[in-house]
Amino acid sequence: MVHKRKLIPHLRRSMNICIVGATGLVGRTMVRVLEERSIRPDRLVLLASARSVGERIPFYGVEHSVEELTENSFKGLDYALFSAGGAISKQFAPISAASGCVAIDNSSMWRMDPDVPLVVPEVNTEDLSWHKGIIANPNCSTIQMVVALKPLHDAFGLKRIVVSTYQTPSGAGQKGVDQLEAEIEGRTPTSRISSHSVAYNTVFHKLDAVGQPSEEETKMMRETRRIMHLPDLRMAVTCVRVPVLGGHGESVAIETVKPIDPHSVRDILRNAPGVVVADDPASDVYPTTLSAGGSDDVYVGRIRQDTSVENGLLMWIVSDNLRKGAATNAVQILEALL
Repeated sequence: MVHKRKLIPHLRRSMNICIVGATGLVGRTMVRVLEERSIRPDRLVLLASARSVGERIPFYGVEHSVEELTENSFKGLDYALFSAGGAISKQFAPISAASGCVAIDNSSMWRMDPDVPLVVPEVNTEDLSWHKGIIANPNCSTIQMVVALKPLHDAFGLKRIVVSTYQTPSGAGQKGVDQLEAEIEGRTPTSRISSHSVAYNTVFHKLDAVGQPSEEETKMMRETRRIMHLPDLRMAVTCVRVPVLGGHGESVAIETVKPIDPHSVRDILRNAPGVVVADDPASDVYPTTLSAGGSDDVYVGRIRQDTSVENGLLMWIVSDNLRKGAATNAVQILEALL
């Protein structure tokens, strides 16, 4: 499977950027994505908590030392990419915005704030026009799904979505990776994302009440409706973690207003921004988390008719959750602003 790497020319405008949470999984990926997409700021500041001060991260061959995040960190900066959790974003994103530094936040803190646009560049770039200094990056599972669904909604009109996710533990950060690797190696995890074993198992995200959706499931429903400007879209969502590293998979069934067929869907998706169609089952070609790993694209396969409804279609969607599901989408928002 060929991975498409989308590059932009070197940006000539004076630009100073910081990454908040630079030592985490997503923060480090943000540094790599900036370099891969030929974004060379005049100044790059790497910020994290006091315990990470002094760590060094390479950028264009130069080692950058991590600095402590403080209320004065944003002075003289233009853009801040946040990936340090909701509590940090709640405290520091408004400070960044007040300093004239646009905050692009990867946490869930601002996603449903009516004054903060929630953006996937392939879907709703127009919402960037009304930002007030803070822009929200959606949940990783939501991002990859709406990239594939937006062109289909434009062509056929969405009535209903039923999605089940197969999510890597890396979506919970380094703790998820550490628990999975420790259990595979027969060690006792020093930190956990689930009281159940993650290795060789399937586990749910945190469940708060019998008969109610998990927070992850609620995020997917609320964010999809908001990003796609479809407040009444009917959705049924089940989110599950599986013991893989590399990305998230999603089984998606859609019901549409207009008649829909697999041949037309393949043609539309082949021409959709950020989408790669990998759909040749006879040759054993379909998206996998390993094949999508390291890529910025959303992969779609197993496209087939759903005969249980009048206008229905089934498909399988895979993407690298640390890249398109987090770091790359944030960098693409930055590109769109520029």
